[in-house]
Amino acid sequence: MAKILSKRLIRIPDVFYYKLDAPLISKKAKAGQFVILRIHEHGERIPISLADINPTEGTISIIVMAVGKTTHELSQLKEGDDIRDLCGPLGMPTHIEGGKRVILVGGGFGVAPLYPIAKAFKAAGSTVTAVMGARSHDLLIYEKEMSEAADKLLITTDDGSRGVKGVVTDALTKELKENGADMVMAVGPAIMMKFVCKATEPFGVKTYVSLNPIMIDGSGMCGGCRVSIGGETKFACADGPDFDGHKVDWDLLMSRQRTFVNEEKMSFEAWKAKHPSILKD
Repeated sequence: MAKILSKRLIRIPDVFYYKLDAPLISKKAKAGQFVILRIHEHGERIPISLADINPTEGTISIIVMAVGKTTHELSQLKEGDDIRDLCGPLGMPTHIEGGKRVILVGGGFGVAPLYPIAKAFKAAGSTVTAVMGARSHDLLIYEKEMSEAADKLLITTDDGSRGVKGVVTDALTKELKENGADMVMAVGPAIMMKFVCKATEPFGVKTYVSLNPIMIDGSGMCGGCRVSIGGETKFACADGPDFDGHKVDWDLLMSRQRTFVNEEKMSFEAWKAKHPSILKD
């Protein structure tokens, strides 16, 4: 079991921060890895990226958006409650070496796992520029954390309510033209990562993406996270989650993301029917 040491709402009404007591995981975990958790005996196992790692205090942090059955169940837990199962660290760590100038691009919820990655690059001596975007200012998360971890922070919003009006690829392209980069890494919705890769192609910049969005089981057993990388079949959870974005078959990936949409909806609707008061609150 893993005790919830701290919980707070970081974006109204559905994004929560959790600090978990996980001394063994925190000693081994590296930036870019993830954990699998199960809330109770009959719960599903879900993979969640690490939003921070603190081996000194023996904790890890995760950011969770309440969008389906299990994440809504998790959102009901409080400080002091236990998460029944917590397994990790899983996946391959982000390759930190080899980039003097690094640009990290986060879309919406994807900014959180970029925080430990930004810190790791800084510790390795890289100059880090972070680009983070959302539809509007109220949907931004981890702005303070990223401003502390990166040398430069660029913010974009679709409606111009914060930072520059536009999307992350606008700020990324401008930064590449003005200052260049040795490497770009993107974390966020698949469609965003796809267009980040298209934006970096003309510059010939090595571009990595984190394919966490396609994970289901998170251990390589279910096969649900199969992706095509340069024509080869890989597993996002075991071989990744980071891959060369210019080699990803994005159309196949986004098609596979829709495989269990109906089942996910049915599960959530059944759970909502049993817990109407929770969602009303």
